[in-house]
Amino acid sequence: MSAELAYALDSNDSLSRANFQRLAEFIHGYSGIKMPPTKKTMLEGRLRRRLREHRMASFDEYCDYLFDGDGIEAEAIHLIDVVTTNKTDFFREPAHFDFLVNKALPGFVREGRKQVSIWSSACSIGAEPYTIAMLLDDFCREQRGMDYSILATDLCTQVLAEALIGIYPAPLIDPVPIPLRQRHVRVARDKGSNLVRMAPHLRSKLSFARQNLMDAKYVAPKDLDMIFCRNLLIYFDKPTQAAVLQRLCGHLRKGGYLFLGHSETIVGVDLPVRTVSGTVFQKV
Repeated sequence: MSAELAYALDSNDSLSRANFQRLAEFIHGYSGIKMPPTKKTMLEGRLRRRLREHRMASFDEYCDYLFDGDGIEAEAIHLIDVVTTNKTDFFREPAHFDFLVNKALPGFVREGRKQVSIWSSACSIGAEPYTIAMLLDDFCREQRGMDYSILATDLCTQVLAEALIGIYPAPLIDPVPIPLRQRHVRVARDKGSNLVRMAPHLRSKLSFARQNLMDAKYVAPKDLDMIFCRNLLIYFDKPTQAAVLQRLCGHLRKGGYLFLGHSETIVGVDLPVRTVSGTVFQKV
């Protein structure tokens, strides 16, 4: 029997309870992501990619490689890449962007700020930071002498690579208002292409870096004007949420804004912020 046939026959293998527990504990400790027993089937499905990559015939073999061999250091980033969820859209949760344009940015103008610094801390494939960049670019063009920069980070290296390139299927930008598309999105010259690309003037304002929010130190600078950390905390337990939120606030200047997802809350966490609009908080 060939190795390829043996591999095919073992492709329906399942994770043992013990190996699932070992993986769940590692994933939670490394990334903060909760992995309850209800996610066992999901984890199996996603890890099959790694088994194929390594030409391994079973989850037992993969877990032995991770935990009993010396594979965990080399494999950790790839393991986390396959288990992270990267749901994202342009102009997702639009009330946040209304607040940015109508409240936050005019307030910065009144303060006399000339440079706006923003961190998109869970940027996925880049829809969030590019949405912010479109709005900031238009606003700064109207405010002589005002400029902006955006740091975009994520735990997943695969989505960061996509964000850096800034090329997307055309339907993904459907939520972008037409005037913004005309100014900030480039359509392929090939009439048969279904791809678009973010304009160079937007890409030049973004920098990208890998960041695990579980780390004690962040690559982001201090005294930021805005931090977006939306729809990530829901994957963390309460102690992890509190620790991440406290570290994020440490990178926000007084008067700066923290944006969380609409289903997320800071209830029970002691933070130096006040609620200003829905899940928008201002550091005090």
